[in-house]
Amino acid sequence: MPVVRVSSSCSPAGFSESISEILGDVSIFTAAGESVMIKDLWDQEEGVAVVALLRHFGCICCWELASTLKESKSRFDSAGVKLVAVGVGTPENARILAERLPFPMDSLYADPDRNAYDVLGLYYGFGRTFFNRASASVFSRFGALKKVGKNYTIKATPDDRSSILQQGGIFVFKGKQLLYARKDKGTGDHSPLEEVLNICCTLVN
Repeated sequence: MPVVRVSSSCSPAGFSESISEILGDVSIFTAAGESVMIKDLWDQEEGVAVVALLRHFGCICCWELASTLKESKSRFDSAGVKLVAVGVGTPENARILAERLPFPMDSLYADPDRNAYDVLGLYYGFGRTFFNRASASVFSRFGALKKVGKNYTIKATPDDRSSILQQGGIFVFKGKQLLYARKDKGTGDHSPLEEVLNICCTLVN
């Protein structure tokens, strides 16, 4: 396997070696409403997958990240990388984003009970959501937020309002091996997508 170099903040060192198997046993929903286990979403032997956990479907920063992922999907596809985008909410919430943004439904999943988020230990709370300094990076992407805001609707927000306090993160797996892990420290504190793409290209070449 090629050597993958990532910054210490994106190292999977803090995760159990069995994290992929634990995460794999989590059930989520397709945007169409079908239950699926995460381990069935990519080849658990050699397949490369980017698992992007968004915030809740009614968060405009979630829409902005989803838009960025969509724009890069052709690059993931050409590299043979499976894109798995998971958001907090119901399949109905997911379909609102998919239809209005738009976003490919076959890459979008819903985790209404935040089970995958809990397994990965992603940040949660009032301070992380509204007062973390890492969220300041959002202001540098005002143009992107304005663009997705044209089709955005708050109607995609889950009924469980506690869900809005959940942060996301991006993870890269090859088979069952976790090779990249970055937790969003605050709202809109997303992984640099070029970094994620470069890691994926290293793995498949």
